[in-house]
Amino acid sequence: MSLPSFEWPKGKRAAASFTFDVDAESGAIAHDAGFVNRMSLMSHQSYGPLVAMPKLLAMLNRQEVSATFFVPGFTAELYPDMVRRIVDEGHEIGHHGYLHEKTTDMSAAEEADMLDRGLEALDKVAGVRPVGYRAPWWEYNWQTTKLLHERGFLYDSSLLDGDAPYSFAGEGMDAGSLIEIPVDWALDDWEQYGYYPGWTGSGVIESPRKATEMWLLEAQSAHAGAGCFVLTNHPFISGRPSRLTALEELIVRVKSLEGMWVAPLEEIARHAQSVCADIYRHRRLVHPGPQPGQDRLLLNDAVLR
Repeated sequence: MSLPSFEWPKGKRAAASFTFDVDAESGAIAHDAGFVNRMSLMSHQSYGPLVAMPKLLAMLNRQEVSATFFVPGFTAELYPDMVRRIVDEGHEIGHHGYLHEKTTDMSAAEEADMLDRGLEALDKVAGVRPVGYRAPWWEYNWQTTKLLHERGFLYDSSLLDGDAPYSFAGEGMDAGSLIEIPVDWALDDWEQYGYYPGWTGSGVIESPRKATEMWLLEAQSAHAGAGCFVLTNHPFISGRPSRLTALEELIVRVKSLEGMWVAPLEEIARHAQSVCADIYRHRRLVHPGPQPGQDRLLLNDAVLR
């Protein structure tokens, strides 16, 4: 079954959304609980909510762009004023786990608990109940769709198999569906700028000119192909001075594309919900088992070592 075709609102030929994962300290701590003892690393992460977010919000206000901010529950509890400011300035809050957990090994019960803790934190801090979800690390599970549907979510933005939104159902779901607004690692600032010794990155931190040139080409191609350009940024990364300047220049260029609809993900998802008649079901593969020569190759590798 192929992904369904998609139509944009009248007068629009494509869409773009600028999204921000406000991980702050949560992503690092989820990776290694001992990182709480690395003061410099914690300061690197807190740069996002403390220094970058006011500048980012001011920039978005200048450009009259409404964005989507995916906020872990733990981040919301640490920085409640920041989360409330995001809401007050007219932006969307999305769910991004509680502690930016590694979800790949979670049972359904564990994942449900994570979702509920995140929802509770965002409600308590800012009085919001998100309709959108982005899995930490974009690691979406086969059970996630059902859990999100049970909690009333409208859309997800974690999967990487499309150029435009589509409606999909999960395993064991006879009724109901979610809207997927796909992402891509090429459109994530972490791959361009993310680096911290002993935690993440190759040590190669790209020039903002190189990164935004690539992203502009992606946006132009999405525009030409009636697609959906979704850029993922992290405030502690892209809120640094030269990167923020380049990001604003990119937003100006994307907005200038004729018929490009720049909107938060919720608005795009609600339109998708109104036009997506077909429901897609992802195919779960069965592992094919050992391949010819595999055992021999493993043995040779063991001998060589």
